[in-house]
Amino acid sequence: MGNGKIVGREELRERVQQWRRAGERILLANGNFDLLHVGHVRYLRGAKALGGKLVVAINSDESVRALKGDGRPVMPAEERAEIVAALADVDAVVIFSELDVRALIREIHPDIQAKGTDYTVESVPERDAVAEYGGRVAIVGDPKDHSTTATIRSRLGLP
Repeated sequence: MGNGKIVGREELRERVQQWRRAGERILLANGNFDLLHVGHVRYLRGAKALGGKLVVAINSDESVRALKGDGRPVMPAEERAEIVAALADVDAVVIFSELDVRALIREIHPDIQAKGTDYTVESVPERDAVAEYGGRVAIVGDPKDHSTTATIRSRLGLP
């Protein structure tokens, strides 16, 4: 893949341990990141602004298809990961195959799980896993008025 920021789960766990030993806070953001748009950039910038090393977990192609339906993702996971890894705010990218990030949260125990403004702290699906070890959830980014699904539909003239 050619980008040192894109790692597997085991390497991610090792990096997180190194960062923690260096006194860094660990931040986690996650999503499909299919057709990167300004809302994604603002979400990740907001997450990084919390202060620390930003890990971005990207849904695998199979999990995107399960969540969004046939025809998605538009771009394969490796390409989505490479694009996200190119952003200055991102310190590591990992692709995950589960439908939510609970397993990854339990593996790396991020200090803060950052979610977009389409959630509230109460509605974040994985907040239970974050609470198990005393982490916290933060809502970051701009109002959710950018959506890959909406963009695709409007470009194709679909309702």
